[in-house]
Amino acid sequence: MTTTEIQFPAKLRPLFLPMRYKVLHGGRGGAKSWSVARALIILAAQQPLRVLCAREVQKSMRDSVHRLLKDQIAEMGYGHFYEVLDTEIRGKNGSIFLFAGLQSHTVDSIKSFEGVDRVWVEEAHSVSAKSWDTLIPTIRKPDSEIWVTLNPDMDTDDTYIRFIATPSDDTWVCQVNWRDNPWFPYVLEQERQKAQRISPESYDHIWEGNPRRVADGAIYRYEIDAVYNDGRVCNVPYDPLLPVHTAWDLGWNDSMTIIMVQRGPQDVRIIDHIEDSNRTLDWYVAELGKRQYRWGTDYIPHDGRTRNFQTGKSTEEMLRAMGREVSVLAQTSVEEGIKAARLCFPRCYFDKNKTARLLECLKRYRRDVHTKTNEPTIPLHDEYSHSADAFRYLGQAVDRMASQFATFVEPPPPPDWRL
Repeated sequence: MTTTEIQFPAKLRPLFLPMRYKVLHGGRGGAKSWSVARALIILAAQQPLRVLCAREVQKSMRDSVHRLLKDQIAEMGYGHFYEVLDTEIRGKNGSIFLFAGLQSHTVDSIKSFEGVDRVWVEEAHSVSAKSWDTLIPTIRKPDSEIWVTLNPDMDTDDTYIRFIATPSDDTWVCQVNWRDNPWFPYVLEQERQKAQRISPESYDHIWEGNPRRVADGAIYRYEIDAVYNDGRVCNVPYDPLLPVHTAWDLGWNDSMTIIMVQRGPQDVRIIDHIEDSNRTLDWYVAELGKRQYRWGTDYIPHDGRTRNFQTGKSTEEMLRAMGREVSVLAQTSVEEGIKAARLCFPRCYFDKNKTARLLECLKRYRRDVHTKTNEPTIPLHDEYSHSADAFRYLGQAVDRMASQFATFVEPPPPPDWRL
């Protein structure tokens, strides 16, 4: 059986041409995975190939493309050639398909894949930078290739930036959507048209394969969209006439986050941001000292008054001892803090460079989902929640900054920096 005897989307025929990276991205119904499975089955039948089928997390074979390959082998009439086993697929010519989760591998353990000819990374939107940096140098066999399929999630995901937004010269990138699939089923066409009518806000992402700007289910989804649509992510200069206040989320093993803000007459200018972990308090104060700002007040959460059992001193006391002006915020619930942050958003301007990490965290700040009811519950505590917590504290503190503004700036107010 030759490749010309098997149905294949014309747009994807470059899969059979040599290229280090082959990246297929798009929305639902584009037959990306279906086509890659077919191409690899054909190529591995023509010559002995060692093929690794990977994804970020694979807890069992059900999480892999094992079933898809098995179905395509049967449909294409290759059942006589391939032996489908529980954990691998073997060809009569010595070809073999292996399956693995990238997240579970270290630099040392992934060395077992050094002899791989083809890697297919499925659902690649979720693959971390760490996993890519571990995998790519391992695939070093001459003429080896890395194939990537994904429905893009966010335009700031590492996979999207690495392979689609800024691809290297040895990369073939192809957007594949429903209209490129000559066998797009009628039932999916009905679903597509329904989604276009009912959910136009999500249609562009799900069916046209365009990345989201804000994570699905983000707590501040509409607020972040408004910030970008209004042009409030821009260059925000430091104004020497205004003090720079800070809002802190305290952490040690977790991240410590500091947001730097200037309160104008009608706006809240977020000009800088620090996030790090496993650093001492004096390190953060030194980092602040490197910035030639005129400092105002450090706003810290209520637990800033809790004394450290080793030193016997609180964060408030230590900051004051280092010459900082400190104000401890009243204890409030997370939900009340989120409400305060929502009220703060419409006045906020974010420096597009210095607060990029803060914006990324606000885009990805989501609620946990109940395993039984599938309903959102409390906000997730993850790598993005620390800066989001600091923004909650900013929401609580911003009106207190307003009263201080009058003591620092005499009328008339400074000219509007946005003009």
